[in-house]
Amino acid sequence: MAGFFGLFNYEKEGPGINKDAPKKKTFIVFFETFFRNFWKFITINLVYFIISIPLITSGLANAGLTNVTRNIARDKHSFGLSDFFETIKKNWKQSLIAGIINIIITVFLVFSVSFYYHNSNGLLNTIGLGVSLCIVFIFLVMNFYIWTMIITFKLSLKQIYRNSFKFVFINMKMNLLCGIILLAIYALYITVFLLIPNYLVLTLELMLAVCTLPAFRFLLIQFCTFPSIKKYIIDPYYEEHPDEDIEQRRNLGIEVTQNKPQNEDDDEDGIVFED
Repeated sequence: MAGFFGLFNYEKEGPGINKDAPKKKTFIVFFETFFRNFWKFITINLVYFIISIPLITSGLANAGLTNVTRNIARDKHSFGLSDFFETIKKNWKQSLIAGIINIIITVFLVFSVSFYYHNSNGLLNTIGLGVSLCIVFIFLVMNFYIWTMIITFKLSLKQIYRNSFKFVFINMKMNLLCGIILLAIYALYITVFLLIPNYLVLTLELMLAVCTLPAFRFLLIQFCTFPSIKKYIIDPYYEEHPDEDIEQRRNLGIEVTQNKPQNEDDDEDGIVFED
């Protein structure tokens, strides 16, 4: 399958919202969704943290939590931990490799920024620091998309990283908004600790961060990025193939106009969403 920016070759799922219901502001829907699933998120966040402790398995944790928050953001019921581990089981190979790739890139970028920062007297070093910081920004934003594409579409890792890079610029406004909100939250944690520098505050902050921050971050990313993924990947394909993957699209809360009865014997190559 071909398409816009060469982004395609896809798959996966998620329920719809009543189209006649009055629309709420997105930020209101986000916080309602987060607090409605608050206790479910606490358990998942703890498991996410445990799996992420060995950095080599952090990619698995990212994939699992992405699936849970993607489904919840699309107003689909999630079974929480069972969905978390089922996603890891289905996508463990790409998730593990992507996690290792990201660790390598992170180490390289940390070294690069540190090197140029401590040797920034000359013009070339200053330029090097600026370029390194730009690459850090691009890489961080790419991670808004990498895990959603791994669990949602049938794509190679090369395609996933290429498409994630393109979405850094395609969806720049929402990427910046998401990044600013996350930076503000991290800054708040640091400020509170600096204002009240004691071990009790640090302990309470760490507990709060572990129990709430991962799901908050991944859910926010879904609210900021999935509309763009839908606009540039999903919608163009289904304008040309309106009768494919009906149930999968409905599960993702995507409005479906079916022109003909679905043929259960359709060739599997026509399936866009991952089962």
